[in-house]
Formats: sequence, structure tokens, C-alpha cells
Amino acid sequence: MRIFGVNIPDSKRIEASLTYIYGVGPTLSKKALVAAKVDFDKRAKDLTADEILRIQNFIEKNFPVEGDLRQIIKRNISRLKELQVYRGVRHMRRLPVRGQRTKTNSRTVRGNVRKTAGSGKRKVDLK
Repeated sequence: MRIFGVNIPDSKRIEASLTYIYGVGPTLSKKALVAAKVDFDKRAKDLTADEILRIQNFIEKNFPVEGDLRQIIKRNISRLKELQVYRGVRHMRRLPVRGQRTKTNSRTVRGNVRKTAGSGKRKVDLK
């Protein structure tokens, strides 16, 4: 079954399987099911076409999901970059944006990749 271009797992409960859609979490999933008057315990494969349509219409009217949400987030980040605010600069440099430390963590982002240290002993070749 597909909703908003996403394959929804059939064997899971509809409450959990709706969270496979980008922008739909557990809370929004519950809200949509209450509004569409669908049982939480139903499996995705047991839904009728009418129930699927009601869920889809509620989510579409009230919340941005999938492609629309991704575009909104991308626009917000590009706006921060254009304004050259601190968060925008951090995005440009591909560094942590939300105040995480960078001295010990985020090495790969900064390009400081270290190999793990061995014992220091050389391996003896077998003859």
C-alpha cells in the first residue's frame, strides 16, 4: 500500500506504519486515525479504500509531509545561509548547528579522521 508515494508496511499496525511517512510521527499518526475514525489496532492490509482516503485527506489538509516538508526545511536552511547568521554559517561549513562540542566529537565532519591505535608491536611474519 502506498500513501504519499511511500510504501507502508502491510503487516504492522496502522498507527505504527503511518510513521514511515516523512513528517508523520506517533502523535500525528494518532490524530489522523482519530479524525478518520479508524481503529488503532487495525493492520495496514485490512484498511478499506475509504479509510485510506480519509486518513490521506486529513494529513494532506492539515500538515506538510514528504516533498512539501522537505522543500520547506531546505528553504529555511538556505534563508539562514543567505542571512549569514550563526546557524547558517554552521550549515555552510557542515559543522554541528545546535551547540554540540567539536573538540572531541564530530571528527568526521571536520575532516579529522584518526585511525584507532594498535598495540605498537610489529607483526612477525611466519616463515
